[in-house]
Formats: sequence, structure tokens, C-alpha cells
Amino acid sequence: MRRRRKTTAHRHGFQFVTLCISTTLVLVLLGLMVLSMLTAHNLSKWVKENLTVTVMLADSASDQEARQLCKRLSGRPFAKEILYVSKEQALKEQSAAMGTDPTEFLGVNPFVATLELQLNADYANGDSLKWISSELKRHSKVTDVTYQQDLMDKVNVNLHKVSLALLVLAVLMTFVSFTLINNSVRLSIYSRRFIIHTMKLVGASWRFIRAPFLRQTVVIGVLAAVLACAVLGAGLYAFYTYEPGMLTIVSYREIGITAAAVVFFGIAITLFCAYISVNRFLRMSAGELYKI
Repeated sequence: MRRRRKTTAHRHGFQFVTLCISTTLVLVLLGLMVLSMLTAHNLSKWVKENLTVTVMLADSASDQEARQLCKRLSGRPFAKEILYVSKEQALKEQSAAMGTDPTEFLGVNPFVATLELQLNADYANGDSLKWISSELKRHSKVTDVTYQQDLMDKVNVNLHKVSLALLVLAVLMTFVSFTLINNSVRLSIYSRRFIIHTMKLVGASWRFIRAPFLRQTVVIGVLAAVLACAVLGAGLYAFYTYEPGMLTIVSYREIGITAAAVVFFGIAITLFCAYISVNRFLRMSAGELYKI
């Protein structure tokens, strides 16, 4: 009898470990998908805000007039950041890039002063750029406004495709996660289906029978979620040591939301699957339990 109890306890312990590991692996994949969905918006915003609109100024524009224009534009809702590049600074940068000074053979500085305008993400689209460009050109000291229209259109189209693909993957991943965890929980409860039937025969209520199974799955869900968060955190830390700039896209807010989502899904899915599985065996008769 004692050996039989030890064997049963060992089997249940092994089932607990395997269910925890399988749930952890599923939650890691689900956490990666949640993190990807959250960071997709930040990535889109980062790409759009790094597209530059170049505002060329007339030769007659003084430094004071250029700086006044910068101050005026900085108050506009479409402007995220404005960098003023004077003629002298442009000459210095281009001379360093080319390895020679153009004024030595031209006799004059061929470059003009410019304003490098970075837009807020909401305005980085073709329609907004048209009226922004028209507004800038109305200024007497602005001679031209240039931006990479084709690149901006491609970025918007590609980001839309990526967002749609991530949404489809998120739906599929949620379904797959539920299916895998449900199968694991069902197999764990299946080995104790006769215990459930025995408790039902002695008059135990369904609520009383379900309680220990639900408590165990909650413990498994919490433990698996903690392990999944640890794995995801270790992966993010390794990526951060390789590329510290990742924090511009993956902020602590997204990391916190992902961790909370992993814990929520870990508890909710395992609890729901256990509830369904126990109820399924509670509805079966003794003959049906032998046939499955």
C-alpha cells in the first residue's frame, strides 16, 4: 500500500512538472507575441519620426531670421525636433565628408543654410506633408522643401502590412496556446478521473470536487508565468547588452504590460481549461470513464 501511494505521488509530481514546463513554453511564445504587438507601434513611431524634411533657406536669410523661424516652427503641432544647419556648418561637414574644401576652387561657399525638420509620427504621411510643405514655402526666406516621398509611402505601407500580420499571428497564437494548455491540463486530470467519480459517489458536490483541481492549476499557472517572465526578461537583458538602443522601442511600460499579460493568461487559461475538463469527467458515468 505504501509503495502504491509513493508511485501515485511520484506520478502526480511528474505530471505537475511536465504540465508546468509545457505551460511555460507556451506562455513564452505568447509573451513574445504580446511584446511584438506592443512594440510594433513604438517601432512605427520611431521610423516615422526619423524621416527628415529639409527646409532650404535663401542666401539672404541671416542667422537671427533662421533661428526665429526655428522658434516659430517649434510651436507647431507637426514639429518634433528642428535642427538649424548654417552655411558655415554645412561647408565644414561636407568638406570633412569629401576630404576637400569646395571654396578653394569655387571661391564661394556653395551650400545654403537649412532646417532639418523631424515630424511627429501622426504627421508623417503624404497628405500631411503636402500642406506642411505648402505652409513652409509661404515663408519669404524658404526657397524649397524636400523630403523622400517614395520612402515615406513605402514605410507606411510596410508598417501597415506588419501590423496586420502581427494581428493575425496574435489570434492564431492565442488559439494554439489555449489548445496546447487545454490538452496538457486534460491529460493531467484524465489520470484522476476515477478519483473524481469516487468523490461523486460518496456525495461530494461538484464545487467541492473541482476546488483542489482548480487550486492546483492556478499554482501551475502562476509558476509557469513566473518562469516565462524570467525567460523573457533574460532574453531582453541579453539583447539590451548587445544593443542598448532597444529601449527607444521596448520601454519599461511595454515590458510591464507583457509581464502582466503573461501572468493573466497563465492563470486564466489553465483555470478555464481545468474547469472544463473536470466538468467533463463529472458528467460521465462509470461505464463512460472506462471507454475513454
